Amino acid sequence: MHVIVGAGAVGSSTARQLAEAGEQVRLITRSGSGPVHPNIERVAADASDSTTLSRLSQGAVAIYNCANPPYHTWPTDWPPMHEAMLAAAESSGAPLVITGNLYVYGPVDRPMTEDMPLAAPTVKGQVRVKMWQDAVEAHRTGRISGVTEVRGSDYLSPRYSVIEMAMPGLRANKTIWLPGPLDNPHTFTYTGDMAAALIALGRDPRAFGRAWHVPSPAPMTMRQAVERLATVGGFELPRLRSYPKAAVRAAGLFDRRTREFVEMSYQWERPFVLDASLTEATFGLSATDVDEAIRASIPAAEPVAA
Repeated sequence: MHVIVGAGAVGSSTARQLAEAGEQVRLITRSGSGPVHPNIERVAADASDSTTLSRLSQGAVAIYNCANPPYHTWPTDWPPMHEAMLAAAESSGAPLVITGNLYVYGPVDRPMTEDMPLAAPTVKGQVRVKMWQDAVEAHRTGRISGVTEVRGSDYLSPRYSVIEMAMPGLRANKTIWLPGPLDNPHTFTYTGDMAAALIALGRDPRAFGRAWHVPSPAPMTMRQAVERLATVGGFELPRLRSYPKAAVRAAGLFDRRTREFVEMSYQWERPFVLDASLTEATFGLSATDVDEAIRASIPAAEPVAA
């Protein structure tokens, strides 16, 4: 039985992939939500409750941290959840497999590899650095049997992605405004590839004790990503504009989500490229074709009101 905490895009994809392969899955969220499948048991529980999470994790093959609290609550929400997952891994003997990101590196001037220093200058990046360092220490001292972190870039996904930002304009054939430069190369990671990497590395002791990058499609500019989305989705090629930086910062004064984006805006102001060659060579994983990934990530149209 595999225990997954969180039913967002990555947690749900991980649960579905495991279930469709015949594995039993226990999917834990506050609301008990998640995909419906005979092999998926959906459980409503507080992932920061160490006692409850440890009880639910007994007999687990692996514990997957796929949670994603709201950006602005990371400093308060992540520490108790992370500690509860470490405790669950300790009591169950199962390895902890962490959904990671690239915030830990901070601004870069070359393709990102796993050996780069953890130099995060942001609040969110520092939270993730501390989580990873604590997990590695728990593994090094023998507190938990194994840990690995699987790091991907900004997602190709129906939610919280360039696809979500672009779809309303594409469907209405209107100009699409995006909050960042349009022509810097940027790696986008398909959430299905993130899930596949979590599953593969969680089963392989060679992955334990270090972080790995998710094989991802070749870097695209924001412009190229939206144009590819239009082509795959059968929409007219869009008119694209970038919000002025000053306007984005001003909006951040009133909107929490925009404010959190501003903190991470350095990722869009220069090339932001992920190198996953080590993962590919070690585990034989590869990225899903970009058109297939985009097609799978296009959200269903909203129902038309009568």
